[in-house]
Amino acid sequence: MTTIEAPDRLVDHHCHGVARRSLTAAQFTAYLTESDAPAAPGTTFFDTQLGFAMRRWCPPALGLTAHCPPADYLARRTELGADESTRRLLRATGITDYLLDTGLPGGLTTPGEVAAASGARTHEIVRLECLAEAAADVAGSGQDFLGRLVTAVHEAARTAIAFKSVVAYRHGLDFDPRPPRTQEVYGAAGRWLALRKPGDRLHDPVLLRHLLWTAAETGLPLQLHTGFGDPDLRLHRGDPLLLTDFIRAVRPTGCPLILLHTYPYHRNAAYLAHAYPHVHTDIGLAVPHTGARAEAVLAETLELAPFGKLMFSTDAYGLPELYLTGTRLFTQALTRLLTSWVREGAWTAPDARRVAEMITSGTARRVYGLDPDGRD
Repeated sequence: MTTIEAPDRLVDHHCHGVARRSLTAAQFTAYLTESDAPAAPGTTFFDTQLGFAMRRWCPPALGLTAHCPPADYLARRTELGADESTRRLLRATGITDYLLDTGLPGGLTTPGEVAAASGARTHEIVRLECLAEAAADVAGSGQDFLGRLVTAVHEAARTAIAFKSVVAYRHGLDFDPRPPRTQEVYGAAGRWLALRKPGDRLHDPVLLRHLLWTAAETGLPLQLHTGFGDPDLRLHRGDPLLLTDFIRAVRPTGCPLILLHTYPYHRNAAYLAHAYPHVHTDIGLAVPHTGARAEAVLAETLELAPFGKLMFSTDAYGLPELYLTGTRLFTQALTRLLTSWVREGAWTAPDARRVAEMITSGTARRVYGLDPDGRD
């Protein structure tokens, strides 16, 4: 019977670097959760959908049997060392292009280091809030800050593949969708600079809106965190439907908007991708965390999202294992879904293969301006 295999060359359109150092067991398992609290007594974060999926897919890349005990896996990882483990795991993914958000702290690998370890191409996604905070650290006044900020955004647009905002964390997606007036922006900048201490994060809703609109006017794709994440987030304010008026307002700029992660609002994000031509979606963070249930999340997203509007990502962070786990879970889920629809007669095999190519790489190449040879 016909099996529709997902392509083995993928574009990971949203991810992060990995830890350079060797990790203790506690440090390793902390990357298996979005929580900032310890695991339940008598358990570890290996006792999760993500933990079980990682034990299924990653040990063979390090020369172990699937589902080996966590202690055996961590011992093998230590034996090989961080660099060799990272190289083996990344090269097992089939990812040809990594689009890396470089805005997270913690000594993570740079795009150049990921390229060297993986043998793949890398491209930088610039986090807007980091640009604002860096400008504020050296600005002498609100006016100086705003000038530096506009310059930083436009300088970044010359080399970045996309921008990203975490306004969902810093304020919530229920922000005023309109571009702020000049007087509002100057007033907010002056107040923030007067009260801010070095290293303080940007939370002011007027300045966050100003950032979004400044980035949108460059024409680069703008990625927006939506859905679940760590406890800094108020989940009900991360529903992408809250962006509806902003989506409508920004449409004339031509800026592509990409809704990241989206779970448990993935059906809402699928509707927005369905309704608005400049909106795309993914389920990146949801796939590894739902593990054996990832197929259900993917199926629910494909109920309404146009097939050329969904893109693959891992949202891997810290552990190279997250790249491989996310890739295997996604491609397995896609293979099973498409194969079942072809066998039922709902789809033809050629159509299924064409859609699989769109989702795993083709749409990302189109949206971000990548070509098959990696030039951008």
